Amino acid sequence: MTRYRLGVDIGGTFTDIVLLAESGRVATKKVASTVDDYARAIIAGIAELFAEEGADGAAIAEILHATTVGSNAILELKGAKTGLITTAGFRDVLEIRSLRMPRLYDLAWEKPPPLVERHLRLEVAERVTATGDVETPLDAAEAERAVERLLAEDVEAIAVSLLHSYANPAHERRIKAIVARRAPRLVCCLSSEVLPEIKEYERTSTTVINAYVRPIVERYLRALAAELRRIGIAAPLLLMQSNGGLIAAEAAAELPMHIIESGPAAGVVGAQALARRSGLDRVISFDMGGTTAKASLVEEGAVTRAEEYAVGAGIMIGSRLLSGAGYALKVPAIDLAEVGAGGGSIVWIDAGGAPQVGPRSAGAAPGPVCYGAGGTEPTITDANVILGYLNPDALVGGALPLDAAKARRVFAERIAAPLGLAVERAAFGAHRIAAATMIRAIRAVSSERGRDPRGFALVAFGGNGPLFAAGMAETLGIGRIVVPPLAGVFSALGLLHSEIEWHRSRTYRRLLRGADPAELAAVIDALEREVAARLAADGFTGARAELRRIGKLRYQGQSYELPAPIAPGPVTAASLAALAEAFAAEHERTYGHRAGEDEPIEIVALQIIGRGIPEQPRVPERLAIAAAASGAALPPRRAYFGPERGWMTTPVLRRCDLAAAAAGPAIIEEYDATCLVPPGWTARRDGFGNILLTLARLRDKAG
Repeated sequence: MTRYRLGVDIGGTFTDIVLLAESGRVATKKVASTVDDYARAIIAGIAELFAEEGADGAAIAEILHATTVGSNAILELKGAKTGLITTAGFRDVLEIRSLRMPRLYDLAWEKPPPLVERHLRLEVAERVTATGDVETPLDAAEAERAVERLLAEDVEAIAVSLLHSYANPAHERRIKAIVARRAPRLVCCLSSEVLPEIKEYERTSTTVINAYVRPIVERYLRALAAELRRIGIAAPLLLMQSNGGLIAAEAAAELPMHIIESGPAAGVVGAQALARRSGLDRVISFDMGGTTAKASLVEEGAVTRAEEYAVGAGIMIGSRLLSGAGYALKVPAIDLAEVGAGGGSIVWIDAGGAPQVGPRSAGAAPGPVCYGAGGTEPTITDANVILGYLNPDALVGGALPLDAAKARRVFAERIAAPLGLAVERAAFGAHRIAAATMIRAIRAVSSERGRDPRGFALVAFGGNGPLFAAGMAETLGIGRIVVPPLAGVFSALGLLHSEIEWHRSRTYRRLLRGADPAELAAVIDALEREVAARLAADGFTGARAELRRIGKLRYQGQSYELPAPIAPGPVTAASLAALAEAFAAEHERTYGHRAGEDEPIEIVALQIIGRGIPEQPRVPERLAIAAAASGAALPPRRAYFGPERGWMTTPVLRRCDLAAAAAGPAIIEEYDATCLVPPGWTARRDGFGNILLTLARLRDKAG
């Protein structure tokens, strides 16, 4: 019997499903996301694939899933009713935050509301010093009263974050014991277990987020597992983490903070696999779907990771100076920037009469006007239909009929007429505004990280990424674009490349120059044993359990640290010297300079990354895509390329038509995405089935 693996990625507009057979045969399905019950779209899509491929639940070896359930609960403030117990004097840490302002001179900007209301944030008398000494013992009676008050408020979860508990967790554990005695089934999250690191706001916020979304994620995963069993699937369910690794569903339910940004991470993992296979040292991953667009870097075969990010902050992990807009989450995550620009982003005119795009989206329901499902506000997808870039009759292989005339009429009334423009000029302007917004995301992960985007190739995917890639690349000076097969469901395919990973860290503050190698080795050994045990529970031991050591360092006096690798083997003076040099090199690459050799370097924390190495490649090198397009030539159509070029009769091609290079303008249509080749660009297909777009005057600069 043929065995299959399933990748499932929930997006704001579509849910993408990829079914991969052992032979490398791939079948895909795009279905509209069901926001009221995400599992319904997943089950419906899987059932359709089973019917088309003649498969059944017993043939599924594993299911890999990226979900927005956690992030949506935070963004919509629909998480569990949560209480917080903290040290006396620290009740308002969630509101004071880190004093960072995302808009320096905007006096009207307001912080997002804390996830725990003030009357549910309670203090207890206790104090532990930064070295772990007990200065004030925990008042057990007061702790009992605090738990009792929160239970009386019918909270669904309790977060406990006491001062310096990373150095001594005894007081937090005593409070957890009280909760377990009074309410055994209640979710209780300790900061010393969730994030045993310094920085009060970040540690408290991360613990609160974990508690806030845990009941929601637990319910969702239970319901999804039950539905999967109903259609005969008993295979393991693995979740994509924000850091790009996989985690078992049971562990994800316990520590949902690791899956908040699981969807965007999957696409970057796919871009990493593509870069390695294609021999590209430096690529920018660009993923544009129906609601958002995301960008990230892959350098020398490795994804770049951030040590913290903010949920609901607009451009995520953008400028380090303009942060503080969202909810801080201090967990390793693929370093990406995200903007509210997608196919469903609404085009509107502000009070000053200027056109704007997003961040509001038409989403899956009602969707763009051209979907004919009740949408009344013009979107980027409507603009692309008007411009002739998208098939005016239908998308998704004919499964989604379009009403181009209605899109044109609404765009003319809402946007073109108020601006005094022809409808195609207004639509082209909206397309360019959306591109400019997404260019900000690319610059946030490249220029603001000390990388020149002109030295990278752009990997474009998502349902809308290949439509915008060429125009953005030309503006940025990027001369090479790669559009992978299955571009519109590429994040779901990226899931199939992912591997089990565990990340654990612990505060360890010492000046590097005076650090005791034996003491540092003891902390590393303890972390390695913890991670190795997690990997063993997932079935990875011995040579199949890879452990990497990371030091988080900064120059003494700095507020933020950078990661640097610690060499394997015994910790010696030589390995500490190598760590100092690795940090200095990373500092220079990130900020453009390094301090002198006499400048003290401080270790802030130690981290272990454990990876489960599969027995064989997760995905065959070459894929056989089911129902590959073929047949008679597609008719050309008129497309608008701006006021200078105007309307041009444009060939419409399939990917299989690119055996020879095709000069732009051209439109390449597929089941899951459409690729736009503007005038001046050339498209061809490489040996792996990728579409390669090049611009002659720029292509030699790409890595």
